[in-house]
Amino acid sequence: MSGGTVERPRGLRGLHYRLYDWVIRWAAHRHARTALFLFALVEASVFPIPPDVLLIAMCLSVPASKLRFAAIATVGSVLGGLLGYAIGWGFWAVAAPWFFDWLGPIGFTPENFERVKQLYQDNAFLALFAAGFSPIPYKVFTIAAGVFEIGLGVFVTASVAGRAARFTLVALIVGWLGAAARDFIEKYLGWLTLAFVVLLVLGFWVLKHLG
Repeated sequence: MSGGTVERPRGLRGLHYRLYDWVIRWAAHRHARTALFLFALVEASVFPIPPDVLLIAMCLSVPASKLRFAAIATVGSVLGGLLGYAIGWGFWAVAAPWFFDWLGPIGFTPENFERVKQLYQDNAFLALFAAGFSPIPYKVFTIAAGVFEIGLGVFVTASVAGRAARFTLVALIVGWLGAAARDFIEKYLGWLTLAFVVLLVLGFWVLKHLG
């Protein structure tokens, strides 16, 4: 792996490099597919970090299986979305304080919930598809779909379309670039980490100003 030639920063500044090295090594593990599935599942309802990180690492590790990995991430994410839907539909009265207290700092706020409600009233399919494909926080939409009782047919169809489009695009780009993608990631990992954070914040900003 070309990462062996890259000198890693020490201390806290090099933490994301060490995490990257760990993920790359673990991506080839015999249970990596199960991990990707579970990672995608919990991210769609409660976990703040997207499964794209592990998906990219696995596509770099085993490029021939990139579309299979994208499919695993899609299935896990849609099932996780249904879990979020169930939380919103059956347990929101109990779960709401926890979500707002613990996930509020990353955008899971009552104000954003009201904006999602308006987006669902305008076009539920388009809102779900956009949340599934873009940096807009998907988990806010999955739980809100249960709270506002969006039809399951619309929910599943839009979620499959959005998540499949996103993960397949990621897998194809990484597979197309191949080793060049790994070299680029390792050379500019610091900037890419910053870009990821910016995109995540941008997603919440877009959600805040929609509607």
